[in-house]
Amino acid sequence: MGGVLDSVGMFDLAAALPEQVAAAAALGAELETLPDHDAIENVVVLGMGGSGIAGNVLQAVAAPFMPVPVTVVKGYEAPSFVGDGTLCFAISYSGNTEETVEAAQMAAAAGARMVVLSHGGQLASLAESWDAPYIQLPDIPMPRAGVGAVSIPPLLVLERVGLFPGAAQYVADAVHQLRRRRGKLIMDGGPAQELAAAIGRTIPIVYGGDAIGEVAAYRFKCEVNENAKAPAFAGALPEMCHNEIAGWGQHGDVTRQVLTAVRFRHDFEHPQVARRFDLTHDILDEVVHTVLDVQAEGEGALAQLFDLIIQGDFVSLHLATQAGVDPGPIPVLNDLKAALEA
Repeated sequence: MGGVLDSVGMFDLAAALPEQVAAAAALGAELETLPDHDAIENVVVLGMGGSGIAGNVLQAVAAPFMPVPVTVVKGYEAPSFVGDGTLCFAISYSGNTEETVEAAQMAAAAGARMVVLSHGGQLASLAESWDAPYIQLPDIPMPRAGVGAVSIPPLLVLERVGLFPGAAQYVADAVHQLRRRRGKLIMDGGPAQELAAAIGRTIPIVYGGDAIGEVAAYRFKCEVNENAKAPAFAGALPEMCHNEIAGWGQHGDVTRQVLTAVRFRHDFEHPQVARRFDLTHDILDEVVHTVLDVQAEGEGALAQLFDLIIQGDFVSLHLATQAGVDPGPIPVLNDLKAALEA
């Protein structure tokens, strides 16, 4: 896009997501020393930020079909139940995320079967010292732009050990849908640009239904934060119907000026969740600037989740463009990391 401030090439990276997902399916295909299906009692995914989203994707798409529980950890400590029956994915694009490194060391010390994903860094060295399967992630300048690279390999590993049969077909269907959607998103004046214009300078309150919608809503909230450098907040149905919806009863004169509700919808919503979206629409519409819907398409849960992700990514980038903000650099996060290391 001519004239757009985008020093890192975030628009190009977003547009390349179909190819990134396709290439990620081959990452780790030659992994050896994976545990046997019967030896795995639970799966744990360690990761933060743009790398940690991989755990949320796995939990939303694969966990409902798996015979063992999945736990996602975004912090410094591995769960106390981790042991030699744990298959543990440690994911950090840089390989140096301090929370993930510390939690991974705890998990390995507890006897977990580790699978490590990074571009290098401390995790790569630790994987070698543990003699653990290691997947080297491609060189992508911003971890959040590598959502396909971090999310797809764990699904294929789970397929190889027999915990998530059919993962390869899920990925192929996701690539097909991403390519279909990209053609619409890269058009000048396309739907993502229109939705960004409708949000304008308001603050998005993003809602998703069930696990798939919740992950997509959270991803979009984070992309608005990092790309547009703007506040955004996320919630999920049906939970919001038991608490948050009651909070829209006051201050409509204020919220109508500053908040927009964005609803991430998909075909795998529980019927009652779909009804809850219908029943809460007018309540929200009364007290926010506007209510906007993003609808998923595609064959299968992974395809629809990534369809929502790529749509949300482009909307966040257009929000950055509207604000005259470079979506790539995140100086406040870099400053915070430097302060923690001091």
